[in-house]
Amino acid sequence: MTATRPLALSSLLPLLAVALAAACAPTDDPTRAAQEEGSDGSETAASGDLGAHFDGAMSAVTFRVRSARATRIEVWVYDAPLGEAERARYTLASEGGDRFSVTVPVAELRDRGVSDTIYYGYRAWGPNWTFDTSWTPGSGAGFAADVDDQGNRFNPNKLLFDPYALEISHDPINPSNASGAVFQTGPAHRLEDSGPLAPKGIVLADEGGDVGARPTRALSDDVVYEVHVRGFTNADPSVPAGERGTFAGAARKADYLRSIGVTAVEFLPVQETTNDANDVVESTAGDNYWGYMTLAYFAPDRRYAADRSPGGPSREFRAMVQAFHAEGIKVFIDVVYNHSAEAGTTDGAGDVTSLFSMRGLDSASYYELADDAHEFFDNTGIGANLNTTTDIAVDLMIDSLAHWKDSLGVDGFRFDLASVLGNSCARGCFQFDRDDPGNALNRAAAELPVRPGGGGDGVELIAEPWAIGPGTYRVGDFPAGWSEWNGIFRDTLRADQNQLGVTDVTPGQLATRFAGSSDLYQDDGRRPASSIDFMVAHDGFTLRDLYSFDAKQNDQPWPFGPSDGGENNNVSWDQGGDAALQRQAARNGLAFVMLSAGVPMLTGGDEMYRTQFGNNNAYNVDSDRNWLDWADAGSNASFLAFARRLMIFRGAHPALRRTAFFTGDPGPGGLKDITWLTDAGAEASGAYMGDPSKHFLAFRIDGGPAGDDAASIYVGYNGWSGVVTATLPAPRAGKSWFRVGDTAAWMESQGNFVDPGQEQQLGGATYDLAGRSLLLLIER
Repeated sequence: MTATRPLALSSLLPLLAVALAAACAPTDDPTRAAQEEGSDGSETAASGDLGAHFDGAMSAVTFRVRSARATRIEVWVYDAPLGEAERARYTLASEGGDRFSVTVPVAELRDRGVSDTIYYGYRAWGPNWTFDTSWTPGSGAGFAADVDDQGNRFNPNKLLFDPYALEISHDPINPSNASGAVFQTGPAHRLEDSGPLAPKGIVLADEGGDVGARPTRALSDDVVYEVHVRGFTNADPSVPAGERGTFAGAARKADYLRSIGVTAVEFLPVQETTNDANDVVESTAGDNYWGYMTLAYFAPDRRYAADRSPGGPSREFRAMVQAFHAEGIKVFIDVVYNHSAEAGTTDGAGDVTSLFSMRGLDSASYYELADDAHEFFDNTGIGANLNTTTDIAVDLMIDSLAHWKDSLGVDGFRFDLASVLGNSCARGCFQFDRDDPGNALNRAAAELPVRPGGGGDGVELIAEPWAIGPGTYRVGDFPAGWSEWNGIFRDTLRADQNQLGVTDVTPGQLATRFAGSSDLYQDDGRRPASSIDFMVAHDGFTLRDLYSFDAKQNDQPWPFGPSDGGENNNVSWDQGGDAALQRQAARNGLAFVMLSAGVPMLTGGDEMYRTQFGNNNAYNVDSDRNWLDWADAGSNASFLAFARRLMIFRGAHPALRRTAFFTGDPGPGGLKDITWLTDAGAEASGAYMGDPSKHFLAFRIDGGPAGDDAASIYVGYNGWSGVVTATLPAPRAGKSWFRVGDTAAWMESQGNFVDPGQEQQLGGATYDLAGRSLLLLIER
């Protein structure tokens, strides 16, 4: 489960004094007057995309937004993002239903003092705060309640950025405004005008941009590398200083990822999030390093751009995607549609919350209310589920995904706490419904659409299939088209490695996970690629730390922590403190995912034996101790070489990359597609597979597919603490077994893995497999 990452507004610094007051629009504004009179003025925009868009001639801008409950919406236009009053105001007209729009001539904006960049935000009125002609910013005219019995939270004193803004100017909390109080409702702050400090949307021309030739390979052929954009290169001396920690910096690592066998890079959240204040102090206080608090679902995070000018983040992101595509690497991004940075309430009565954007436009449409409508229902640990039963909210999710795919070139998405997106309960409960065609899960698969199992056009959809609360753990329950982080694979293999004699794991359980988890995915027509196999992810220990620490070490001082939360039951073990055995266990863990039938995922830096010094919830540690340390490539060169050879081996052998589940039936040569074997070399019986006292398991895969130079592949795993003498299956006539790799510590001086063509032919019928080690052979 993704760890709780609270934005504790109640603990932020006191509100900075705001001396600037927003000026009222001139009373002789003919456009505004025509709109208020309901004439056929420029507010009668033709239907089009939501957000703010120039027309084809760049002569007018149409602002369009949705709200089912607003009674009035105004757009306020600015010439600067911070510290200035608006230059113009316009009232949006209802288009019928829940859509409001206005079209404004660019020439008029120029006359009003708006220069090249157009910044804008919305002010909205509704049932709990009705429009009053005497209202001015900072006024209470028209106020009835902070929240009414229908969950409305309109407050015109809060300037709201457009949920469809393609970029936003800055974060609400930033070095110029260290407090979030001005954005809050409730008696203490409801009358404070947030306009001078609020984030603004930026009107961008449709620049398009070349994202290169998109890889169309099947997900089953991918190796996924999960990494944080900033942490990827922020400490990399090979990247120019001005590009470190940015999209441009990440682009420079595309050839490196290709060289080690990675085919898909998965970035932690890159949608605009609350991270502008991270560098204010060198501590974890209030930091949001991981980025799981999305502000704007269409906007690339400006903090990750070397070019932070308007339009710069979008251009730089596209250029990064193009660089990865040039190396044949897909780009996936981690997206957070289960909650937002507006979080929940903070006062216990439901009056105090933050209004940045969606909540101020239509709280009940965008968020799931609790039964009393004054609070929100929450399966996220952050304070409020997004509402997955309204068209307004679900359309936002789908439209955002389409923008990242079509305009910015993204090839796939990993969904944080994705169970929430299958919630069919509109208010005060959680009910997962995989079959609802209108929910975000099924609409994404149908409309984006999902990439076919055999490859082609489309995107990958990957779920983190759990959330917080009863009924939210849904591993194996997602609809067709979806793959899932397979937490059962992780937990089973961790227990077998690290809890020998404590937790019973049978050979049959291991076999099921190695073979793609058919028990989870086959019954609903999905494939082995539906299982994203992983031992570790960003959310927990690194691969090295999983085998180096018995318990989390999250209370360390800066720059290692401190970090609250984090899983207590890590199924970890320090291997008795033996450094050689720790490295051996890590090699096993990496081999498990690379030699299994699902899609392997590793976390950035694990190939270099990276450590987080035992911190298993480093969501708030934006320091050089948490960024990838590229010196590890030298100090842990042997481990990196092992990882590279292992990933390249997978890429060279189609027999490992399953497009369908194993059948166990004999093929044309008489061999089964997979045969499970005991240490005696015999085919494992049902009794053997169900016996938790058996700690050896081997499998032989008949090579078969075209392009595979191995007649068969043999994997033997000894989970016992002592040496096991394994009898190898007889090779076919005229063929022999050749050793590709052995994870045991004794072979570390040889790199544990050899390059193609350097395999050692085995002469005997048996092999002594060291305790807690894995053997890989090919037959040819």
